[in-house]
Amino acid sequence: MPAIDIRPAVVEDAGLILRFITELAEYERAAHEVVATEPDIRALIAGAGPSRALVCSVDGVEAGFAVYFFNYSTWQGRKGLYLEDLYVSPAHRGVGAGRALLQQLARIALAQGCGRFEWSVLDWNEPAHRFYASIGAWPMKEWVRYRLAGPALVEFAGAAPGPQGRSTPPEMPNDS
Repeated sequence: MPAIDIRPAVVEDAGLILRFITELAEYERAAHEVVATEPDIRALIAGAGPSRALVCSVDGVEAGFAVYFFNYSTWQGRKGLYLEDLYVSPAHRGVGAGRALLQQLARIALAQGCGRFEWSVLDWNEPAHRFYASIGAWPMKEWVRYRLAGPALVEFAGAAPGPQGRSTPPEMPNDS
């Protein structure tokens, strides 16, 4: 059995994580959608945002990663853990690395008092569906995920484009 190690990502992992993100996007047929940069990933790892990352190694070789954040369930009155991305390189699949990443995330969720641990998976990714079912997870077929992004988000918010094409939200009233 190979040695599997999972650790919190460090700033020096930014290039590695970006490479894994790109490989994941290629697998998901969405490489053209990756606009993240190494500075973006460094900011994630340095704690500048709400997300956190883990790196998984198999026999001393970096094999995959997970990015997650905490959300909140109004129904449970508790926070939850949301897995944004999980990826294990093809050369390291089938040895337990993905399962080990998910188990580490489950332990983090429990340690943080989370009531649930959720993620999304593409409808056509049957190997992932089978894997997740094998660990006791189930699809939430009654829920449909919606998204506002890019120009639609800017238009809906009534915002004007800012520097680098990012939107500038309308000014909020000062409550003081």
